[in-house]
Amino acid sequence: MSSVRTPDASASLSDWLQYLESIHATAIDMGLDRVREVAGRMGLELSGVKFVVGGTNGKGSTCAMLESILLAAGYKVGLYTSPHLIDFNERARVNGQIATDEALIAQFQAVEAARGAVSLTYFEFTTLAILRLFSQSRLDAVVLEVGLGGRLDAVNIIDADCSIVTSVDLDHTDWLGDTREKIGFEKAHIYRSGRPAICSDPVPPQSLLDYVETIGADLWLFGRDYNYSGDRQQWAYGGREQRRSSMAYPALRGANQLLNASAALAALESVRDRLPVQQQAVRLGLLQASLPGRFQILPGQPAVILDVAHNPHAAAVLAQNLDNMGFHPYTHVVFGMLNDKDLAGVVAKMGTRADYWYCAGLPGPRGTSGQALADQVAAALPPSPAGGESPSIEAYADPALAFAAARERAGENDRIVVFGSFLTVASVLQALGRKA
Repeated sequence: MSSVRTPDASASLSDWLQYLESIHATAIDMGLDRVREVAGRMGLELSGVKFVVGGTNGKGSTCAMLESILLAAGYKVGLYTSPHLIDFNERARVNGQIATDEALIAQFQAVEAARGAVSLTYFEFTTLAILRLFSQSRLDAVVLEVGLGGRLDAVNIIDADCSIVTSVDLDHTDWLGDTREKIGFEKAHIYRSGRPAICSDPVPPQSLLDYVETIGADLWLFGRDYNYSGDRQQWAYGGREQRRSSMAYPALRGANQLLNASAALAALESVRDRLPVQQQAVRLGLLQASLPGRFQILPGQPAVILDVAHNPHAAAVLAQNLDNMGFHPYTHVVFGMLNDKDLAGVVAKMGTRADYWYCAGLPGPRGTSGQALADQVAAALPPSPAGGESPSIEAYADPALAFAAARERAGENDRIVVFGSFLTVASVLQALGRKA
């Protein structure tokens, strides 16, 4: 048990968050025993249909579309996502509204009172608080994004009515394993016996398929149980028994978003007896879904693209989306990445698309200096095409300074791509005076 003093009645949300960062020995401590014990003491019960969404990439987009469609259908919805970009409150939305400081503080107080001598990580503590908020909100549906992996993630104390694994690729290998098979096994544990198990990874690992068979979940595979088709104007979803056609493309940009949207629609089809959704709500929900930092293009010139891509799989999707944008004379990349990520893999996927690299230092024990990052980028870049110029690589203390330099140099027809970490995108959003 921590000797740090519990915040008093006058404590702010910021005070509470600082306290939560100090009360457990490590930031990540995999296992469900502690969090399950405290949840039991709190008597946590969620009403409504429960969706749990895991995966290496695409989780946030799938959650955003599920929430938006269900809201358009007139349901009361709770959405829990992580991490946040700027304000912690972004992690919890009730009926489309971001949770207030007061609502969160009240839940933190309740968790603190219930945990007694049980030590909880920041993520475990805040997950319990937000689940309690949802339990008091009389919701028709709850959409919960897994934080890390699946099997031992705090969100997995909830028995989902429908679970979605969006993709399986290499990330967080220190915790989840260093192969897709090991990682797939971890993520598959959000599935439940006899309940819909949606998988939108086009080539799922055998470990995931084997686990589904072992527990007897109802597996919905992309390409077998549901699919999508599309032309330049519109797209269509086809499921086991439900077809939805003549839909406008989702507001979330990028070539991968139809895969995420079709997974959301498969999930809704699988529970349609409990949560029927009219076609107009699907159309409206897909057009209104928003998620900062996922191939987000800001208005104005030069074009500014924000993307939190921080592993090779996400970087490959970002590169494909950039290729689909049309011609820009020069591409300026503002890049900041944590030191426990596969930097070489990410830089290789971005390839020679960048003409200028602005390497930004990030804070904290997992951060690195701009110069150290620049050196790693120089070592990881593929050779320039014969006769082509090598890209410029410069170092900056932080993403805001790197972004300012990029804006200074970029012509109005160029594009600036900000990527590599949630921290990088958040820093630039704040420098622009924007809320997430």
